[in-house]
Amino acid sequence: MDLNTITVVSHPQTRAQLPAWTPGDAWLAGGTWLFSEPQVHLTRLVDLTDLKWPALTITESHLSIAATCTISQLDALTCPTDWLAAPLISQCCRAFLASFKIWKTATVGGNLCMSLPAGPMISLTAALDGVCTIWKVGGGEQRIPVAEFVTGNQRNRLSPGDLLRQIDIPLAALKRRSAFRQISLAPVGRSAALLIGSLDSAGALKLTVTASTVRPMLLSFPKPPDAGALRTAISEEITDDLYHTDIHGKPLWRKHMTLRLAEEIRAELLGATPP
Repeated sequence: MDLNTITVVSHPQTRAQLPAWTPGDAWLAGGTWLFSEPQVHLTRLVDLTDLKWPALTITESHLSIAATCTISQLDALTCPTDWLAAPLISQCCRAFLASFKIWKTATVGGNLCMSLPAGPMISLTAALDGVCTIWKVGGGEQRIPVAEFVTGNQRNRLSPGDLLRQIDIPLAALKRRSAFRQISLAPVGRSAALLIGSLDSAGALKLTVTASTVRPMLLSFPKPPDAGALRTAISEEITDDLYHTDIHGKPLWRKHMTLRLAEEIRAELLGATPP
């Protein structure tokens, strides 16, 4: 869609060249949502592509994902064999309600900043202990766990002019055993519940609930819970008001599926048989 209110497109090449933020500005990375509907309140786009951030960087301690990394670039990452959780990358990329054309343009950072409950990059990075680095509009940086970055349906911790720079995932999280469950009302519909579980070498289990809830919900168990303890923890920590509702699923059904998929994950990771 043409954005006919835009009068200026800025192309900064360094952080120092980022223009002073004013009302009517918007960051442009993939632009898959930005150009999908009228944006009559916008007058200037700040194009991030000329910053040329490396899409993916692996260090001794973490995997760094640039906010401008596309879904296709992430999906194409060749992972070391000891990254037991690596299948989650492909699984979450394929949880998008998107064509291959969108894959080549849509960005990881854009998915986080849209902060939709069904955002699969939120699911992936929250489940793997991802931490956002935010360039603050007044200067400096702020680091926030992904699970705290998203605060509700299309709500997050960004202030006007803040810019999501990258998401860092610790290698230790990528080396945990994992299990993935996702369900939609339609065969290729938007996720109505997307749960990820992981088990570390010490036997601690972590469960991340997304899509069925308005924000990511993390439940941690120092020791593997039995089915009853898991169900009780979910019921206590995810109150009914936290379940999302829209045409893709009502709260009661989303809650039911959350409980069911969580038990499937627990059983898979522990080698048990779900009831």
